[in-house]
Amino acid sequence: MASIIIAVSVQTSAETVWNALSNVGEAHRVFTGVLSDCRLEADDMRIATFTNGLVARERIISIDAAHGRIAYTVLSGGFEHHGASMQVVPGDNGTCRFVWTRDVLPNAAAERIRPLMDTGVAALKRTFEPG
Repeated sequence: MASIIIAVSVQTSAETVWNALSNVGEAHRVFTGVLSDCRLEADDMRIATFTNGLVARERIISIDAAHGRIAYTVLSGGFEHHGASMQVVPGDNGTCRFVWTRDVLPNAAAERIRPLMDTGVAALKRTFEPG
């Protein structure tokens, strides 16, 4: 199984990032420029539409406020397995770390997922960092 882990510092408080990220039906507001829309279909199901036209159906596994962590799985896209989590970890001086992990099968799927994650992390930083 291929694992992709991206961890970046964000120059905004963990509380600010978590408040937006935990609103799982509004992910397009966090990942502006990458997602054009995101909506809840049910309490644990969301549809994420990417700006490139890709549509992903995702099941929300958990929203853990105590640990600032969201876990989800992608149900579309022909994956044998696609589990993911996003975590916001408080840092010093009003900053935080954003950690995004994805485990996928087949392994080759990581080659197409990593660029989307890199673009997503850049979008998240643009959303929350001043300037």
